[in-house]
Amino acid sequence: MSAEEPQDDSAEEEDLRYFVRIGSADLDGTKSVERSLTDLNGIGTRTARLVAETADVDRTATFGALEDDEIDAVVEVVENFEEHVPEWMVNRQKDFFTGETDHKIGTELSEQRRHDINRMKMIESYKGSRHKRGQKVRGQRTKSTGRTEGTIGVNVEEIREEQAEEEAEMESLGEEE
Repeated sequence: MSAEEPQDDSAEEEDLRYFVRIGSADLDGTKSVERSLTDLNGIGTRTARLVAETADVDRTATFGALEDDEIDAVVEVVENFEEHVPEWMVNRQKDFFTGETDHKIGTELSEQRRHDINRMKMIESYKGSRHKRGQKVRGQRTKSTGRTEGTIGVNVEEIREEQAEEEAEMESLGEEE
């Protein structure tokens, strides 16, 4: 409660890195290690916890306040994740073209997903045809959900306007005869 404590806080803020770059993504350095890693596409809470444990870093510590060697250890584990975990835990098992097992993160993951969907569309598999039509792909219900049309009910004003236009056309045809 003395005047020394605020000076210590400002010294910690000077050492804080607000952005930590992993791959092609900037992670928030003000969050905890686990929370910050989950912002990266392809890493969930379980994976983030495993990365922190493998890199010997406290998962509740502020990510930007870590030492440079600790941050480098986390980056190394994330970039070589498939070497540190069993094969069933990675998100790209036995790739279609290469046959390798890999773990994609960030923009690589979204690009790979886009290529997979395009390949399914080209070979016209069941899932590919559902993707083409914009319908649900994974067996969800479609009878009552997933409707893309704007209105479900009846627009009475629009019907009255159409009827009035039809009556006006009928009257104009009757006058011409």
